[in-house]
Parts: sequence; structure tokens; C-alpha cells
Amino acid sequence: MTPTRLEQLLEFYKEDPSDAFTVYALATEYLKIDTQKSKEYYEQLLAEHPNYVGTYYHAAKLYDELGQKDEAEQVYKKGMQISRQEGNMHAFSELQQAYNKFMGLDYEDD
Repeated sequence: MTPTRLEQLLEFYKEDPSDAFTVYALATEYLKIDTQKSKEYYEQLLAEHPNYVGTYYHAAKLYDELGQKDEAEQVYKKGMQISRQEGNMHAFSELQQAYNKFMGLDYEDD
């Protein structure tokens, strides 16, 4: 029997729990079936791999969906700071847009 994607990721994680990409992939995979478990993996990334820029958008969005508005705001802000430091202006722009929308600052010109 072929292992599922989640089973494969858990096996990779067992082999190297410090691999940021595997932890990110697990967080993303769990997002579909267990938001609490997903949140734990995102929090692990934020703590252990703060320069892994891809985490911030998804972690902040999850916090927002879970009603943890203060955490979402802090993660957006930290993500913008880190992405700017890393010179990743694409990620910075995406985070800034998401943050503005989160804060109710996005508006359309009529």
C-alpha cells in the first residue's frame, strides 16, 4: 500500500525534525484536517526557523481564522519585518496586502 502524503511527511519529519520545509509541509497538510495540529507546526516554524518567510502569511491567516486577532497581527508584522530583512520583497508585498486587509485598510478606488 502506498503511504499517504501525510504519512510520508511524518516519516521525513521523524528522520529530520529540524528541516524547515518538512515542518512547513506538515503544517500545510494538517491545515486540511486538524487546525490545532497545523497551528503547532506553524508555531514550531516561527520559533525555530524565524527566517522561513513562507510561514508568516499562513500562520497569521490561521490565527485570524481561529479568532486569535492579536497573534495574527503580531505574526503579520514580524513577517513583514523578516521578509524586508531577507530582501524578499515579493513576500513583503503579499504580507503587507494581507495585513492591510486584516486591519480593514484595504479599499478599492471607485
